Amino acid sequence: MWADDAVLDAAGRRLDEWESSLAERAERAKTLAARVQALTGTARSPDRTVEVTVDSAGLLIDLWLDERVRRHPAASTARQILATTRAAHANLLTQLSEVTTESLGDDASAQAIIDSYRSRLIRDQGPSDARR
Repeated sequence: MWADDAVLDAAGRRLDEWESSLAERAERAKTLAARVQALTGTARSPDRTVEVTVDSAGLLIDLWLDERVRRHPAASTARQILATTRAAHANLLTQLSEVTTESLGDDASAQAIIDSYRSRLIRDQGPSDARR
């Protein structure tokens, strides 16, 4: 009977530890989700005539153009906006990677989150003219 009680006690402790671990992971995931939701990525063109800000999903939420863009052809300004948007996406991904690693560590789930954002934000777009 003593052996059975000891086995049951050990199993109960393992279940309690597992439950506690799951609750802790759920809380970290909830905190991470809130932190990610608040992130924005911003970049400026090298000549500082274009500034782009994207939200946590990578969607454009702010675009600032210096008056000097009027001196350039529209096609050139459009390319600069696109390049600066790619740089803003890269900035967002950098921040997301830092926040995710801080919250979850270097485990497989953290890497899966980062990889998912990378595949959505950083597509094969060629070289960027913009810098952070």
